[in-house]
Amino acid sequence: MSIQSQQPIVFVVSDSIGETAEFVVRAASSQFNGGNIEIRRVPYVDDKGTIMETVQAAKEVNGMIAFTLVVPELQQLLLEEAGKAGIPVVDIMGPMIDGLSRLFQREPKREPGLVHRLDEDYFRRVEAIEFAVKYDDGRDPRGLLRADVILIGVSRTSKTPLSMYLAHKRLKVANVPLVPEVEPPEELFMIDNKKCIGLTIQPEQLNNIRRERLKALGLTSRANYANMERILQELEYAEKIMKRVGCPIVDVSNKAVEETANLILDILRKGGTAV
Repeated sequence: MSIQSQQPIVFVVSDSIGETAEFVVRAASSQFNGGNIEIRRVPYVDDKGTIMETVQAAKEVNGMIAFTLVVPELQQLLLEEAGKAGIPVVDIMGPMIDGLSRLFQREPKREPGLVHRLDEDYFRRVEAIEFAVKYDDGRDPRGLLRADVILIGVSRTSKTPLSMYLAHKRLKVANVPLVPEVEPPEELFMIDNKKCIGLTIQPEQLNNIRRERLKALGLTSRANYANMERILQELEYAEKIMKRVGCPIVDVSNKAVEETANLILDILRKGGTAV
């Protein structure tokens, strides 16, 4: 004898964690008096026994089953057993997969857990971006010890845009400005030098970039920031620090951020070969 629950119960059966199916069920149930429903997840289903047990549990409470299974044999078993037991069953992803199969004109991978893997990739990227923001411009030297990549160089050598670009590649990037009057953080000399990239630039180009920067800020281009003697002093100091660290050096002169980033990625793949 089955037990009728006061609150409708939906069993969410998935070969991954079941988030997609639960979201759809809750969205649909919101159309029925506020969606007062109980959802019981049955995640990581990869065997027939779990399906049989779930069908029996749903039968005992007069519930229903919603599923996101991509393995055909498990799909078919669930549909057959639910049909025998008289349990309402809904294939959430099946119709969409069939439609896309016709659109792409090829068969799907039928590989469990791909959605969750995509989610993990997304969250790793977000984490890397947050890391780059937190440890931009040498704000917290402790980040150097946790970073995948450390960029060092004088002001206006594209450290911040490069950090953000590489973060979108899921790399945790910290950057440190090199200024003659400020001693670099001691953490810079504790890291693996193969993870550190020095950024340099031709003095004339840096002078032009800084002049434009000053104009944008409404300041005079005669400021010390854009003074050629000062620029040469900064670049000489930065080169000494980079040699002390022993890191590869990339010249960013006349290079787009994407081009420099690809050079950095290539250096990292090769294990720190200087450019």
